[in-house]
Amino acid sequence: MSETSCRVDIWLWRARFAKSRSLAAAMVERGAVRLTHNGVQTRLDKPSRTVHVGDQLVFALSGRLVELEVLGIGERRGPSEEARALYSTVEPEPPTGG
Repeated sequence: MSETSCRVDIWLWRARFAKSRSLAAAMVERGAVRLTHNGVQTRLDKPSRTVHVGDQLVFALSGRLVELEVLGIGERRGPSEEARALYSTVEPEPPTGG
């Protein structure tokens, strides 16, 4: 991989959304992760799919929907402060009235 891309299971593990790589891989394999890359959203089916800086991920975690933008790839699974620097949460757009 490069400094701007990484396997999605490794990224989810480094960003501390999964306690192990195998749990992250299982999450991807069951179709629980959606990736938006270059404006195209796809449901990921293989843990070997890559995630790039600037991509958006959507997945369910502990009964809530998580939507985030990838800000970095990381080099290791570090402390939580380091993991939080890898992403920013995306706020859902408010509904339009009318």
